[in-house]
Amino acid sequence: MGVAHIPVLLDEVADNLASVTGNLFVDATVGGGGHSSFILERYPGLNLVGLDVDEDNLKIAEEWLRDFGGRVTLIRGNFRNLKELLKGAGINSFDSILFDLGLSTFQISGTRGFSFNDDSFLDMRMDSREPLTAYDVVNKYNYEALKRIILEFGEEYRAARIARVITEERKRKPIATAKELANVVGMAKRRTGRVNPATKTFQAIRIEVNGELDSLRSGLADAIDMARPTGRIGVISFHSLEDRIVKEMFRASPLLNVVTKKPIRPGRAEIISNPRSRSAKFRVAEKK
Repeated sequence: MGVAHIPVLLDEVADNLASVTGNLFVDATVGGGGHSSFILERYPGLNLVGLDVDEDNLKIAEEWLRDFGGRVTLIRGNFRNLKELLKGAGINSFDSILFDLGLSTFQISGTRGFSFNDDSFLDMRMDSREPLTAYDVVNKYNYEALKRIILEFGEEYRAARIARVITEERKRKPIATAKELANVVGMAKRRTGRVNPATKTFQAIRIEVNGELDSLRSGLADAIDMARPTGRIGVISFHSLEDRIVKEMFRASPLLNVVTKKPIRPGRAEIISNPRSRSAKFRVAEKK
């Protein structure tokens, strides 16, 4: 199976979601099956529905969860269509649901342009059926559109300069790979450090390509509607834009009680063993 994926906040997810009375757990971002396998093993009476828009992730999850047999149902689809996907499988409600909004290790280490050092085509699509790619955004969006998404979705204060350098460089030749894009952003920012200078720009372009923020709003709205009374909804986010949406939607809904007044964060030991977990925030709400 290649590179191992390390799911974040395993115990915290299981304790806050799967331990709730009930028998149907939805993993809305099943990924490689890390959270799902842990929960299924800990709670033998639990059945699980796993969703993922990424076909490669689903194949990995299918292999990883094979031993749990009929307790697992896997569905390919974007959680923005949560209600439609679940009702299509004959499911009208559930006891708990998890949205883990981070990229899987399999995506980062793959060849679709999520990694700064990827020399393959600049793709960044989680769903290969969608038409828009990162190549299209980087090479076809005008300066104003690029500046807007890098500023808005990346919260990158050098957005104007980065957008200008991208539009200048692509006149010479198309920016065709993630590595080329990372180098162009590095030139624009003119600084180095522990965090890659292209991090926020990559985040912004990935959000644009996959419509991630609108998908989150839609998926959460469906989850709030479909959760059973006392059912729980948990979201692991990795940047402030996502966390803000979750926080605001949880607080605004008259159907929910917020369980986590402040987000649950990884402990020092987890961050040391899995540095990618350092930015994770886990929020939980319960249906009234």
